[in-house]
Amino acid sequence: MKLALVTFFVTTLAHATDVPITQDELVRRTQQLCDAIAPGNQVPWKKYFADDCIFADEKGRTLDKAKLIADITPMPAGYSGAIKIANVQSRIIGDTAVLSYDLSETETIFGQELHARYHTTDTWLQRNGGWQIIASQAHRYYEDPAVGKADPRKFTDYIGTYDLAPGQTRTVTADGEKLFVERKGKKDQLFPETSDLFFRKGVEGRILFHYDANGKVDSLIDRRNNEDVIWLKIK
Repeated sequence: MKLALVTFFVTTLAHATDVPITQDELVRRTQQLCDAIAPGNQVPWKKYFADDCIFADEKGRTLDKAKLIADITPMPAGYSGAIKIANVQSRIIGDTAVLSYDLSETETIFGQELHARYHTTDTWLQRNGGWQIIASQAHRYYEDPAVGKADPRKFTDYIGTYDLAPGQTRTVTADGEKLFVERKGKKDQLFPETSDLFFRKGVEGRILFHYDANGKVDSLIDRRNNEDVIWLKIK
């Protein structure tokens, strides 16, 4: 009889700590975390992140819980913002739940509105009767810069063929006020960020042209993540 009672209490305790969770509840908690960022409210972040969590943010930082909580501070005077969750997917298996979602951020800086989009994946773990985030990783979606004003008078300087290595060339052409770069039959328009700085839509990086000491364009610079690939002008 005593053994049966012990077994009953142990089984009851085990089931008491086995608390299921739903996608809706995970989304509710995640939105709570997002709503706490602008005012610098650390309470939900302390509650929903495990003490041994790993947090990798869109800036390339990897933070433990102490550094993560310290990073949650109120926005400066004149700043405000809101973050909304969208495109949610989840996988909930046993004591582990994965929530993957987009974040749409609106930030207002002294009346000027800015926007950014992120994607985040959180791994929730059930321990000690509760669910907490054990790992989180975020990245920011690439967005093209605003299109500026080109100076078509400079296009004659840019037009020509550029060489990277034997058999590796790209050609710059112009059509009215539009500039193009072509390589192996693939032609892309170069959109101006400024009159001397260009980008291709949907491609992270910049294209710029280098002038030599005599004022002639001698190379095309393909700048990627602040590192340059140099194409020399051959004609």
